[in-house]
Amino acid sequence: RGETEEAVVSTQSTGAMSNVSAANSLAHVAGYAIAVDVTCRDIQEQCKEEGIPWTMAKCLDTFCPIGPMVAPDKIDPFNTEIQLKQNGMLRQQGNTADMIFPIPSLLEYISAHITLLPGDVLLTGTPEGVGPLVRDDVLDVSIPGVSSAVFHVK
Repeated sequence: RGETEEAVVSTQSTGAMSNVSAANSLAHVAGYAIAVDVTCRDIQEQCKEEGIPWTMAKCLDTFCPIGPMVAPDKIDPFNTEIQLKQNGMLRQQGNTADMIFPIPSLLEYISAHITLLPGDVLLTGTPEGVGPLVRDDVLDVSIPGVSSAVFHVK
């Protein structure tokens, strides 16, 4: 299954991000991108049955393709359309304004538990419309008018 998400890229200029407040968190953002979060459901189900972590279901080679990064001043991360077309058909469309957790809150929470290093990428959540992928699918993901990328499922 694949789902589009806004990606937040941590910056190199401020160094490691640890215990950052929500109010100060955006100073640590180098940019934003569009990404596809891929999960292999058969592996995930097998992991569930065996009572082991689902890591392998999300971490295979090519499982998180990311489009080009956009500078923070070129995008409003709190009110941005994101979309995914699968083989030319609109599968997902949403706005970051509808996210459950705003980016500053995510960065504050995560940096309290995990140190984010320069270049680390945080995926922020997905709109409805998540669906299966098959070999030879073409995924066109975009922040319309700002950034886009095309990925081929192999």
